[in-house]
Amino acid sequence: FNWETSVDDETNLVSAGGGTPSLNFAWIQLGGFRVGKDESAWVTFSGYAGNVIDDSIVGYGGDFDTGVVQYYFDAGNGFSAVVSLEDGAGVNTVDSYVPHVVGGVKYTQGWGAISATGVYDSVWEEWGAKVRLDVNATNELALWVMANYGTDDNVEHNSFKNWEGNWAIFGGGTYKFNEKTSFNAQVSYDEGKSLGVAANIAYDIVPGFTIIGEVDYVNRKAFSGHEIVRTADSDGFGAVLRFQRSF
Repeated sequence: FNWETSVDDETNLVSAGGGTPSLNFAWIQLGGFRVGKDESAWVTFSGYAGNVIDDSIVGYGGDFDTGVVQYYFDAGNGFSAVVSLEDGAGVNTVDSYVPHVVGGVKYTQGWGAISATGVYDSVWEEWGAKVRLDVNATNELALWVMANYGTDDNVEHNSFKNWEGNWAIFGGGTYKFNEKTSFNAQVSYDEGKSLGVAANIAYDIVPGFTIIGEVDYVNRKAFSGHEIVRTADSDGFGAVLRFQRSF
């Protein structure tokens, strides 16, 4: 279950008040075949955008929650692939017999992983693609970079694209000081001239209980294009202190 929050796009403030519980995961699986309610393979197959709390200062996914009919293939040698038929959410819910379609391939080894994912939004008839590279530079340092592209002929935001303009790029990494303490950082930028920076320190007090202190920065330049009009620059800082218990 998840407790929903609301976000004010103008101030980037998040409010937890007045939320309602929602069921985010409800699926059944046999082998690599999965049916039910899940997060979109467009987001999960390549991986989330780093280990920071506010990883969507510049959007990288679109709709997370969706119904899926999905097949995941693992060759056992590092190669994997996915095909997912999805119905989207909200205004992006499919309105015909044609579902949203996500497909991807990935190769994983000890040095890291490389993946490519494509998507078709059947409601807005838009296409998207992303490539991601993960590198385990040392035992302590892991780095990643991801580039997203999406058409926006019909609408700026759709089931898979919530960044501004056609393209967006993301990068970051994790450095483990020791078994309990790690530093995580992420930088993101899109064609709409939005820049996001997030960094945190995560400390595991005991197994399953973590304290995370994070600082975030966003900067949006004046921009006109792709159905976006911003007449002035804006920026701001934020901070998060999270106490996280995992079971």
